[in-house]
Amino acid sequence: MAHEIQPADLGFFSALARAGSLSAAARELGITTAAVSRHLAQMEARLGVSLVNRTTRRMGLTPEGELYLAQARRILADIESLGEQLGVSKAVPQGLLRVNATLGFGRSHVAPLISKFVRRHPEVEVQLQLSVNPPPLTEDSFDVCVRFGAPPEARVIARRIAANRRLLCAAPAYLAKHGTPKVPNDLTRHNCIGIRQGEEAYGLWRLSSGRGASASTQAVKTRGTLTTNDGEIAVNWALEGHGILMRAEWDIARYLRSGRLVQVLRPFHTPDADIYAVYPQRHQLAARVRAFVDFLAQSLEQQASAASAASKTAF
Repeated sequence: MAHEIQPADLGFFSALARAGSLSAAARELGITTAAVSRHLAQMEARLGVSLVNRTTRRMGLTPEGELYLAQARRILADIESLGEQLGVSKAVPQGLLRVNATLGFGRSHVAPLISKFVRRHPEVEVQLQLSVNPPPLTEDSFDVCVRFGAPPEARVIARRIAANRRLLCAAPAYLAKHGTPKVPNDLTRHNCIGIRQGEEAYGLWRLSSGRGASASTQAVKTRGTLTTNDGEIAVNWALEGHGILMRAEWDIARYLRSGRLVQVLRPFHTPDADIYAVYPQRHQLAARVRAFVDFLAQSLEQQASAASAASKTAF
């Protein structure tokens, strides 16, 4: 048939679009770049349309290619969902799991948990991508994204897997030299370490006092001599006494327990940064996704309980 669409083409084209280039797709599929190019040419010849615009540096999808990709992903998701519902896919998690996480939290917490997860589920292949910002939710670039804060997106599932707070802290040496802030406005006279991440207003720290109806929030425009988009670097600068830092509790808890960092402005609350596992609705029945998200939630809960117990013992 001149316009025949073969089932194998759907997975191939989805992988090609996800990879972003013929050579990257070849590496992912375990074949040669020439074989990828030949398969794509055969698809386009059968369909009678061009699916991909090829350039020397990268490729882009034609309007027909975008339509083909959207439908291919929908069909593949329906097939996977049907298999899960019928029990054709074994209860044992298996297959490729693409995980995205932020640089600091992904490196220090998610990566070690993935190591434990694949030992428990050896039939799952995990690809971990670390990035400063979460990938666009409209892209088919991940199966699970571990992020701070729930996304404003109804088409995905966002499961809260751990509580988290942003805390203000500094090294004892810095506070001994520059004094300890007592109220939020005192921060304007301090060197504050800046982190440029996401779409949050840079250098604008919001601190609240009170709870419920009596709560009031104050926005303080901070300044400082050091700025980065990497949270781990910012923490190291704080440890070296360069200024006051606002950072997620998961990233600095061990330094607060050891005394290398000291929390400041304790009576004031900073915005929560709860940890969420975000995944497309079409993956909610996938055994590998369910098992991984459950494993993350259980492991982070155990870590939080252990840290809390350690803090009480130390106190």
